[in-house]
Amino acid sequence: MSLPMPVEAPASFAGQRVAVVGMGIEGRDAFQFLVREGAEVITVDRNPRRAMRSQDDLSLLKNLDALVASQGVPWDCTLLAEAGKRDLPVFGPTQVFLERCPSDRVIGITGSAGKTTTTTIVHELLSRAGIDCVVGGNIGRGLLGQLPETSEQTTVVAELSHTQLLRTTRSPQVAAITNITPNHLDQFEWDDYQSLKYRIVEYQTATDQVVLPFDEPRAARASQLTPAAAAWFGVGESSCRAAAHCDSGRVIRGDRHILDAAELKIPGEHNLRNVLAALAIVGDLVADQTAAEVLSAFSGVPHRLELVAEIDGVRFINDSIATTPERTLAGLKAIDAPIVLMLGGRDKRLPLDPLADELRRRVRRVVLFGEAGEQWAAWCSAQRIDAHYAGDLESAFGDSVGVAQPGDAVLLSPGGTSFDAYPNFEARGQHFRNLVAVLRREGKPDHER
Repeated sequence: MSLPMPVEAPASFAGQRVAVVGMGIEGRDAFQFLVREGAEVITVDRNPRRAMRSQDDLSLLKNLDALVASQGVPWDCTLLAEAGKRDLPVFGPTQVFLERCPSDRVIGITGSAGKTTTTTIVHELLSRAGIDCVVGGNIGRGLLGQLPETSEQTTVVAELSHTQLLRTTRSPQVAAITNITPNHLDQFEWDDYQSLKYRIVEYQTATDQVVLPFDEPRAARASQLTPAAAAWFGVGESSCRAAAHCDSGRVIRGDRHILDAAELKIPGEHNLRNVLAALAIVGDLVADQTAAEVLSAFSGVPHRLELVAEIDGVRFINDSIATTPERTLAGLKAIDAPIVLMLGGRDKRLPLDPLADELRRRVRRVVLFGEAGEQWAAWCSAQRIDAHYAGDLESAFGDSVGVAQPGDAVLLSPGGTSFDAYPNFEARGQHFRNLVAVLRREGKPDHER
């Protein structure tokens, strides 16, 4: 099945009968927006307890004018596929926001990894500089609900996932791609996934800007797909004049030294790249001194290499956002200590092979959990990696505590999605936090001392 072709949303939904499919953050935001516009709204969800109708009930398509589908709803699910057969238009909340947004200062940030951290840094930089700005999208706050407070002078900072870009008919005036690496191959073909990332620049004009890494070829290719001017960032030397880069440990903006990479609190080269992307995005809107102050103080985003606690000389680090082996690898490289790794969740059909060398070199033990745990345990055995399948996350945590020694890090960096046991990666990370809190309060069981 080919990806759906986006169509323009109406100028107003007033008087229309619209179904909102998927009642998560985006769906609830869309519901409130449509009610304000005067639409008759039907809420739909896989879990009928969260909505008026079940997603399996195709009879709800009768007498509808349109559907608005949240990004978490599979684009090819039966309900949306049947709507297409009946020529019922399906819109996305992000699409509607971009079409209705009165500001011509929209910054859109996408990428396979790093987009949340980059978006957060950009918002903090602009806020510190006194610029009127709002933040939303995939970062956990709906955009449609912010339309009433968004004026022509407001700068919008939007984190955009590939599924949010699926139905867009507009591009942000500043479009940034942090990177493009294999991801979500359980839902999309690789070529389709890349195409969705490139959609962020599809509707740009020559007066717009695209921000790209000069050292990541797939993302850099977007410069050939847009007439917008390119601003480049990356690590090392570049054949182009970079807006922001790091050379010999020095973070440089244009030709000006802003701070040293060693001054950043967030660990790892991947986070350094997020900082460079943010600097390239904000450009001269933020003074060098302000940028240095913000970047040196920024301690990260929850569930992204988040230091939860240090107990009896063992650091407990929550990297629940790591839903791909590549992100797990970045987390391993960011930690300068022996590691007990909690790996598992739901498989995304991505190869674990890139992890093998680092697991053998850096990890004291791999403790596996979740739906993919037993399958991945077999892979670890074939790779001669010390690994153990514990069952669920709580059991894996207990086993990890039993293995860890003073000076170690217990790292939750699962490499798989959370959907086998949790509604999202935040809930999984919060469970890890709660387990650490209990350990800090009660200590190890006697048999583990």
